[in-house]
Amino acid sequence: MITLWRPMPAAAYAGKECVCQFRRGICDQSCVRDMLATPFYIACLKLKGRRCVVVGGGEIGLEKVEGLLSCDADVTLVAPEAVGALEALADERSIRWERREYRPEDLEGTFMVIASTDDTDVNIGIYEDAERRAMLVNVVDVPPLCNFILPAIVRTGPLAIAISTAGASPALAKRMKREVAELFGEEYATLAIMLNDARGWAKGTLPTYQDRKAFFEGIVNGEPDPIDLLRAGDARAVQDMIAAAQSAYAEA
Repeated sequence: MITLWRPMPAAAYAGKECVCQFRRGICDQSCVRDMLATPFYIACLKLKGRRCVVVGGGEIGLEKVEGLLSCDADVTLVAPEAVGALEALADERSIRWERREYRPEDLEGTFMVIASTDDTDVNIGIYEDAERRAMLVNVVDVPPLCNFILPAIVRTGPLAIAISTAGASPALAKRMKREVAELFGEEYATLAIMLNDARGWAKGTLPTYQDRKAFFEGIVNGEPDPIDLLRAGDARAVQDMIAAAQSAYAEA
């Protein structure tokens, strides 16, 4: 995660009407002063089959719903109205749509909630209801009403690279996402899959963690470079490298 040390340009900013739980009246930005100094615990969440709730049926709600669906989450949308793309997802039963205003009981049995409404009171209520349940909550663009933040994600096959500026500059994170996607292309995902295929052999054959570490690092950092080979379309040569490394350990 990249941290940029400058004032937080959040939805809450000095002179604007307060949108956070501290209800300052007019924002003095005191709620976000420590955001960039806050160390975030970076983790990859397994959402498959887990109930996740999105409150708000606009374009931002759609973005959040699509992100959750890409991770096989069980998504419920809560909103009296929704954009056409969300209606289509509900019609095809990819999501459940509760066509009404948010209620606290919507969070029962829920793993995560993301709020994308423009109603400060609703957002604060969602945050407080989630905190009482010790569950994950993110209110879009209001860092004080979040106990986790959403980084920009580059996905290629099994690879996922997260890019975060701790909320300081989403525009910069998007630029970095484009550049990272160009740098780490399909060949990295292909190599990850090929190495995963060798994990069972390594666990069953190599007696220690250090042996397994040396085996995989020898391939990843080997000569010729497996990434260069995959970029050249020579997956067979990489498979031969892995097979040769296995044979060398078997003979040792």
